[in-house]
Amino acid sequence: MPRKTDALPAQPASYGDAVEQLEQLIGRLESGQLPLEELLGQYQRGTELLRYCRDRLQAVEDQVRVLDENGKLKPWIPE
Repeated sequence: MPRKTDALPAQPASYGDAVEQLEQLIGRLESGQLPLEELLGQYQRGTELLRYCRDRLQAVEDQVRVLDENGKLKPWIPE
């Protein structure tokens, strides 16, 4: 019998794509229609998508901090 391989899901193409995937996933989780075996995998995917979104938002916040109190742009150097 062939074995099912657990391939890692691809990174989202963008923040918007990640949010869309997360919304769809939440809808499936909330529907109560997922088999128990699939529930954990979907939950784990949701945490990966949430982490991706948080990381992207943090990167944007870091870039915004480049502005000083006078409104002049400073060079942005990632930490």
